[in-house]
Amino acid sequence: MKEQVLVQMKNKIETLGSVVQTLMIEVDRLKTLSFGNSKIIKSMPDYEEAINKLKEEAAKETSAAEAAKS
Repeated sequence: MKEQVLVQMKNKIETLGSVVQTLMIEVDRLKTLSFGNSKIIKSMPDYEEAINKLKEEAAKETSAAEAAKS
């Protein structure tokens, strides 16, 4: 390979490495944000009631989907 091609490949790899590093930082920030949101939501009144309602709805959807397959 020519030296110019190797230099271009090196530059592209460095650019990709920096993009991946930025994405990893952003994923960590999103993880922290989601944990914080989860804790806040759990402390809200009627949290348990809302969770139970969502579970019931999910069970109904699952049984409806299974009935449609049959």
